[in-house]
Amino acid sequence: MEKKVLKLGIPKGSLESATIDLFNRAGWRISISSRNYFPSIDDPEISCALIRAQEMARYLETGVLDVGLTGLDWILENGADLDIVSDLVYSKVSTRKARWVLAVPSDSDIASIEDCKGKRISTELVGFTRNYFKERNIPVEVEFSWGATEAKVVEGLVDAIVEVTETGSTIKAHGLKIIHTLLESNTKLAANPGSMKDPWKRNKIRQIALLLKGALNADNMVGLKMNVPKDKLDQVVEILPSLASPTISHLHNSDWLSVESVVEEPVVREIIPRLAKAGADGIIEYSLNKMVARDDTL
Repeated sequence: MEKKVLKLGIPKGSLESATIDLFNRAGWRISISSRNYFPSIDDPEISCALIRAQEMARYLETGVLDVGLTGLDWILENGADLDIVSDLVYSKVSTRKARWVLAVPSDSDIASIEDCKGKRISTELVGFTRNYFKERNIPVEVEFSWGATEAKVVEGLVDAIVEVTETGSTIKAHGLKIIHTLLESNTKLAANPGSMKDPWKRNKIRQIALLLKGALNADNMVGLKMNVPKDKLDQVVEILPSLASPTISHLHNSDWLSVESVVEEPVVREIIPRLAKAGADGIIEYSLNKMVARDDTL
């Protein structure tokens, strides 16, 4: 019987280490060699390939890969017909979505996208940018940028740029101003439509999606467990912020209760002293790898 293997694309570049860390927390160990574009993974049912996010959609659409992580921006840029399995906002990398914005020198007369008529624009997101202006009947010349995109408009080589940003601080630092947002993008777990029609591959992809989502849900969350006298329970529970009602169980042959809850890590330093003062004892904080909600199932 032929061995079944799912071909997984790992984004090479800025999201590479964050993706490997995410898979690690989800339960898969991925090892990368500096000389090898095919990382090893501790799951015989998965094979990995390191692919630039800009190219991932093409390899997914042609079936070279079954599933991979890439941005919505590059899916649209390649015009790829893919199944979006899950949104993955890497909160340990960024709490914001990436934005592709139109930027011009701060002293430019261009104040809106309509003012770009007949202008030259430099960007790495060429196809999407051309289509965006074409759909709005604004004739522009769009050229591909190999890098240092901000410098091109600063030096007057082009009239405007379309560049990716999160806060806009780098663009402003170059003496530019943002006049329009073309696209908000975040990381997607995307799959080849044909792969999603295969029952075995679909189940494996859904398994990956569920556990990756669970790992992301657990970001910045911790568990708290403590013992509480029965007559102090109401005061302690009132202090606890919780996703749902805290878990409460009786201790054997005792008037004490065990209370357990999941809370955001930044608030722990504030509430532990209050919990102790309210009567909680033996307070334990523990880290979470995954937190899977019923709504996360596909």
